[in-house]
Amino acid sequence: MTETATAPLTGKALLQKVKELSHLPRRETAKRCGYYTTTKNDQTRVNLTDFYDAVLAAKGVPLDPEGTKDGRGREPTYRVSVHKNGQIVIGSTYTMAMGLKPGDEFEIKLGYKHIHLKQVDGEFGTSEDRVAAS
Repeated sequence: MTETATAPLTGKALLQKVKELSHLPRRETAKRCGYYTTTKNDQTRVNLTDFYDAVLAAKGVPLDPEGTKDGRGREPTYRVSVHKNGQIVIGSTYTMAMGLKPGDEFEIKLGYKHIHLKQVDGEFGTSEDRVAAS
């Protein structure tokens, strides 16, 4: 089991300390900024990933600009597999990226080795119908 020895620096305080310690190696800088843990055997482990994440956040670099609102979800891989029950599930990451809402409907078109989903618009039908109507 590990315990954090000190509260790690964040924000402007972190950036200032990093600037002051620029002459030191990265691991030592991270350690002096509080990004380390001490094991039950009194070994010190430097948490470089947390340190780098904190530095980027302090500089205003978003690591997950799209991020999920509830903290769940995965990065899109644009690949799915058929489940044991025969279903193919398209996750919320994709539907959120398209701005879809519950109740949005799609027309399914089967091809030789592909499936096309075309969003159905309430007034005009499919997206092809919308183009033809304009």
